Amino acid sequence: MSLSNAHHISKEEWESHNKMLLEPLAVNDSEVFSIIKKEKHRQTYGLELIASENFASRAVLEALGSCMNNKYSEGYPGQRYYGGTEHIDELERLCQKRALEAYSLDSEKWGVNVQPYSGSPANFAVYTAVVEPHGRIMGLDLPDGGHLTHGFMTEKKKISATSIFFESMPYKVHPETGYIDYDRLQENARLFHPKLIIAGTSCYSRNLDYARLKQIANENGAYLMGDMAHISGLVAAGVVPSPFEHCDIVTTTTHKTLRGCRAGLIFYRKGVAVALKQAMTPEFKAYQLQVLANCRALSSALIDHGYKIVTGGSDNHLILLDLRSKGTDGGRAEKVLEACAIACNKNTCPGDKSALRPSGLRFGSPALTSRGLVENDFRKVAEFIHRGIELTVEVQKSLDPKATLKAFVQALSQGEKFQQRVAEIRVEVEAFAGQFPMPGLPEL
Repeated sequence: MSLSNAHHISKEEWESHNKMLLEPLAVNDSEVFSIIKKEKHRQTYGLELIASENFASRAVLEALGSCMNNKYSEGYPGQRYYGGTEHIDELERLCQKRALEAYSLDSEKWGVNVQPYSGSPANFAVYTAVVEPHGRIMGLDLPDGGHLTHGFMTEKKKISATSIFFESMPYKVHPETGYIDYDRLQENARLFHPKLIIAGTSCYSRNLDYARLKQIANENGAYLMGDMAHISGLVAAGVVPSPFEHCDIVTTTTHKTLRGCRAGLIFYRKGVAVALKQAMTPEFKAYQLQVLANCRALSSALIDHGYKIVTGGSDNHLILLDLRSKGTDGGRAEKVLEACAIACNKNTCPGDKSALRPSGLRFGSPALTSRGLVENDFRKVAEFIHRGIELTVEVQKSLDPKATLKAFVQALSQGEKFQQRVAEIRVEVEAFAGQFPMPGLPEL
């Protein structure tokens, strides 16, 4: 066998090449396989409480790893740049149909684009479609529970691409209640005249008043866009208010409460497919109801341990723990909990002066609910969290009040008594987590 440039390929080399294409990952690339196995172990024997994460089902992961990966599909069904897309078209149309059905939407009134890779490009696509360059948008401020893509900026710097390409005025929560201040939003909108108002959050534990937001949008001739990335599964199950009645456009991710693979959707009023099928089942609604019940149980248990929850509770899948009264912050507590095999994330609380040292921890119930945990289990999880935060405070008290996060991590990792406490908690956490089944593929 030879090539035109005079390079010769032996029969053995070609057979080796063909063999390589058929080898399983464990044989073909043991290094990558080993890393994936370690991550599988972390997910199986840790407690996943990051509110934006979940565990995809085996069926979703099988679809994600199929031969569909091999095909270019630039364009839309029936209007592709490449040939050979008849089955890609079939799948995309099915995904669109299921997306509309999952949210009980009339196909005569609503359309959906299922092509975004994630929520951020979905949001940016909406902004560029309906707001001219340097046009005005209003979204919930990041420290108050909004998302980076909703126009966040500081006094000195425009942080997100949204705030660079569009003029942004954030709306805020009331400093005393932690609830969105709709009256102030209405006053500011009358002065700012936005082209788009964003009804969406990334760390706000209460339901949005979509009717009030639509009223404010109408007063200013603005579009209302709902970003339901965090609550899309809850909306599909009908256990929280839907944005579709009042919003002109709705975006979402598919991998949070919807429990699919990583992607985005854009729903729009007119003039991911496996997860969407699962979202239409009675079992999925039961799951979402349990997500809410588990979040309430976690919130209640942490309050019983003496913690402050922003807004005092939750209407959805997440809570925000304010650690200022404990004398510590989210960054330090996150490091300790991670060492104890508890995954969560630091998050700003209303009134925080800097996003670099946020006061809070965000916890979500969807992922562990996917593993079968119920209310009593989440009360046990709250106990683990409490012990981790107690340890955080102890480590912090052993240091100078001005000690950096780096110094804190060093003290945690080098202090013998601290490491003993971490090891004790971690052993209990891993034994507890290991009792529950892990969704997905058996090995990876």
